[in-house]
Amino acid sequence: MAIGPRLDLRQSQTLVMTPQLRQAIQLLQFNNMEAAAFVEEELERNPLLERDDSTDLPPPERAAPDQGAMAGPADSAVAVASGELPSADAAPLEIDDSNSYDPGGAGDGMRMGSGGNASFDDDERGLDDFANAGPTLREHLGAQMRLSFADPADRLIGAYLIALLEPSGRLSATPQALAEAMGTDVARVEAVRARMMRFDPTGMFATSLAECLAVQLAEKNRLDPAMQALLDNLELLARRDHRRLMAVCGVDAADLTEMIAEIRALDPKPGATWDTTPPHPVVPDILMRRAPDGTWLLELNPETMPRVLVNQSFSTRVLANASKDDRAFVADKLQTATWLVKSLQQRAQTILKVAAEIVRRQDGFFRLGVAHLRPLILRDVAEATELHESTVSRVTNSKYIATPRGTYELKYFFTTAIGATGGGESHSAESIRFRIKAMIDAEPADDIQSDDAIVAALRGEGVDIARRTVAKYRDALRIPSSVQRKREKAVPV
Repeated sequence: MAIGPRLDLRQSQTLVMTPQLRQAIQLLQFNNMEAAAFVEEELERNPLLERDDSTDLPPPERAAPDQGAMAGPADSAVAVASGELPSADAAPLEIDDSNSYDPGGAGDGMRMGSGGNASFDDDERGLDDFANAGPTLREHLGAQMRLSFADPADRLIGAYLIALLEPSGRLSATPQALAEAMGTDVARVEAVRARMMRFDPTGMFATSLAECLAVQLAEKNRLDPAMQALLDNLELLARRDHRRLMAVCGVDAADLTEMIAEIRALDPKPGATWDTTPPHPVVPDILMRRAPDGTWLLELNPETMPRVLVNQSFSTRVLANASKDDRAFVADKLQTATWLVKSLQQRAQTILKVAAEIVRRQDGFFRLGVAHLRPLILRDVAEATELHESTVSRVTNSKYIATPRGTYELKYFFTTAIGATGGGESHSAESIRFRIKAMIDAEPADDIQSDDAIVAALRGEGVDIARRTVAKYRDALRIPSSVQRKREKAVPV
């Protein structure tokens, strides 16, 4: 056998991730807000892309990418009721003149103002967007400290205490350690700290939870000996050992109930919520409403996704007298723009297709409630929509749908199945958790159900479930055990 170099020809198939394919996959995984931010960057980068700022919805032949799936009679929202789905080939392979326009002006492609408009009349920013942020917690406490102490030494101690504050508003260092660090006596540090604990918000600078709550109760003139005894035995309250608490505090069940209610009304971490920014509301990517005939209608949220057009007439005029390098630049930008429009169209149709299938399968939930949520996995939706499971996973990731029952993430509707006794239809894990919570909420104080009793009741309803599964769901719902619930309901709070 001869050994030496030789030349062979072989054929093989490989998947090549082109930049356009990466862009399409990336857009599919984005929610509407992220996709809108990506489009804004492309509008600034590509001179051939223009925003469609018309207030009226465009006709079907010039439909924007985010409304392409809602333009014709093959509406994916109508398919929810009919059981049909849009064709997988609904997205055009090429971009036609429906996404082009000819402004016919000398300043073609040159715009100014907010959002690329010629004026600033549509700037929706209000005065609140330009207002200065309020003072931080340390600034707020520092202002009170300067008004409360005239002695420079006391101010120095107060400033040191403010610098050592934890985010919750507590001090982890002991008074002895604070005094040694500042070279003063403990009594002076404690006098300053005791005065600063009455600052707004009340309860700051405490070294323990009991001290923090005691200061707030003293501010309300409710720190009596019985309440102090309750604060000294917070571990019994955590264990819900109300019988021992009544003995320690020397009160009856009614008084203990009132005392516990007062404790729960206090703020255990008075500094935790001062500097935090308010949570941003969830912006739904898909809007869902009921049609007059009872079917469900779906559409992408038009407020979060801009409509873009390809300015082909501008590229034609530029190419007429352009150099070789300019021609290459314009051709590259035109290809990028057409691919972006196609990707947005494909994204809109894919999202609506997946959402329509989810709504069709979970129709009982939208009509009757969480108890009728059906088991659903990615493979079920992928097979019905003729998509890959990874595509369905990207579509449902971080995307929300506004329904008549509230706003939910699309991932919420995918739940594992729990078998049924006698080989019947399986049940959704989410609906079982809801049923367990409803059973525990409805149990009387003299008949607390154990996990075994809940298992027996569920099996009587046709649910084949194990005791450890009930315990796992109960812990996930943060519901205490039957022993703890019996102690708690012995003294209702």
